[in-house]
Amino acid sequence: MDTGRFRVPAGAMDWVTAVGVAALLLGTGLSGQHPAAGRELFGAALLVAGGLALAARRKAPIAVLAVTGLCAVGYEAVGFEVLAVSYLVAVYGAVRAGHRALTVVASVSVLVVLPLTALVFRDGPAREAFAQARNVLEIAWLIAAFAAGEAVRQAEQRADEAERTREEAARRRADEERLHIARELHDSLTHQISIIKVQSEVAVHVARRRGEQVPGPLLAIRAAGREAMRELRATLEALRDDDTTPPCGLDHIPELVERASGAGLEATLTIEGQRGDVPAAVGRTAYRIVQEALTNITRHADAATASVRIVHQVGSLAIQVDDDGKAAPAAVAEPGLGLLGMRERVTALGGRLSAQPTDEGGFTVRAELPVERAS
Repeated sequence: MDTGRFRVPAGAMDWVTAVGVAALLLGTGLSGQHPAAGRELFGAALLVAGGLALAARRKAPIAVLAVTGLCAVGYEAVGFEVLAVSYLVAVYGAVRAGHRALTVVASVSVLVVLPLTALVFRDGPAREAFAQARNVLEIAWLIAAFAAGEAVRQAEQRADEAERTREEAARRRADEERLHIARELHDSLTHQISIIKVQSEVAVHVARRRGEQVPGPLLAIRAAGREAMRELRATLEALRDDDTTPPCGLDHIPELVERASGAGLEATLTIEGQRGDVPAAVGRTAYRIVQEALTNITRHADAATASVRIVHQVGSLAIQVDDDGKAAPAAVAEPGLGLLGMRERVTALGGRLSAQPTDEGGFTVRAELPVERAS
């Protein structure tokens, strides 16, 4: 409920409704014909309890349906002639929550028990006529409450479906745009960079075969061409990753470590703890963190060894990648694109990331990702 910029919490509104219904039932019951003092207090307590139970109708709609129905039968037996308003509200809440079949069964039972209760505990044809008339009224109100709950439920379903359709359309447009960018990059840059790389490689090769000294700018061009091709391939791979193929995850991390070892780095992998159901997004982020960390070590760290440690904890997954490279303890890590990408992935999942030089020399990357455990 919105009142300008002020939003009333749903729980508070439920309590307002419950207190209002309880006051309505109690006031109606005490103002009309009611039992003698001996049973009046017990009946009044049932009226109030039936109303206050509605405070839990969102969390436990079936339980509230049962409690309000029993209270209605109870104060009917005691002698209060009050329409079961709390039960009608409970019917609305249960149907809105999707419990249609169970609500129908409970309502039919209440409609049968209420007039029987009036006939058993009250005497005279007037009482019987009153019970029949009120039974017809309660049927009409039950149908109205059921219809209102069903209408709201379907409206909420349509709203959810519309929101889901908008999200899917936006995701599809984003995927199409990403693939378009990938094609443009491939068509416009890959060919040109390949030519630069090949020409520089040939020039260096020819110069060395002739016994000539290779100019420093030419070596820089060759190194820049190689690096540009690697970066371009990585960028195209990320752009084409549309999540339609099986994503890389925890099971693929050993392959990363093996490839790093094949590139001349002494890399080790340690896995601790008992692995549970790790969401695909968490596994994919863990893979990207290890991939980026090992890539940075291979390219920039001038390290001989690297260690990857994965710890499965209760409610979280911890990843740590260490190396013995040339990073000084007092150095400040420059946030390159790779590090920024890792931080964005971790933050999007509600995790934490730290990347900094160690006191012993070298560099460490630590990440902790939350994992929702199935109860």
